Amino acid sequence: MRILYYIYQILFALPILLVLTLLTALTTIVGSLIGGAHIWGYYPGKIWSQLICVFLLLPVKIKGREKLHKHTSYIFVPNHQGSFDIFLVYGFIGRNFKWMMKKSLRKIPFVGKACESAGFIFVDRSGPKKVLETIKQAKASLVNGVSLVVFPEGARTFTGKMAKFKKGAFQLADELQLPVVPITIEGSFEILPRTGKWIHWHRMTMTIHDPIEPKGHGIDNIKETMEEAYAAIESSLPERYKDTVQNNDQDKN
Repeated sequence: MRILYYIYQILFALPILLVLTLLTALTTIVGSLIGGAHIWGYYPGKIWSQLICVFLLLPVKIKGREKLHKHTSYIFVPNHQGSFDIFLVYGFIGRNFKWMMKKSLRKIPFVGKACESAGFIFVDRSGPKKVLETIKQAKASLVNGVSLVVFPEGARTFTGKMAKFKKGAFQLADELQLPVVPITIEGSFEILPRTGKWIHWHRMTMTIHDPIEPKGHGIDNIKETMEEAYAAIESSLPERYKDTVQNNDQDKN
């Protein structure tokens, strides 16, 4: 069965998905230029992500989406199991949002330009001035119920277990006094682990936890929110993926 799935990928699914990716990137770029990055920066990518899961025959299960309020802006913080986390969140979270991503992703042909046109936020840690610009851009984006998605680990796991969280997303939530929503992603690691070369069939599950409202302002609120978010995400992971591990390239991102 596995061999048949690999053949299906090569001969059918992957060629279609390559064309879909190019069309989605071009649609996002052109649509955002015409006007309405709020629309064109979200819906083409949402449909693209859903189609990727459909054509690769990947079942998806979503839990907890009813906990989100339509007109509230959130900071979503998922664990980062693998590349398919992006398709799961983008396609099925059901909320208009912007990604906060590494600035190196801007260099990807077509996709990088589409992300820029969509108003996604590229993190530049080269100096305090650049960090301040990132915060200002995020603040300007989080209006009218638009949210932000940040992978607080900063990099994909090598083992399926979570690494320590970086403070950036939680500092932003503290400064803007926005609720943080922990998200547990499970199954993405089995589909395509960071060191893998083939896509494997597996169910993906996204569990949306209760929003964590600000309890104050400052370092204590940041620390408490980060710890609560970590515990919530870990609570829905299988036992084999619990416990913190060191991700050696985390500081490079």
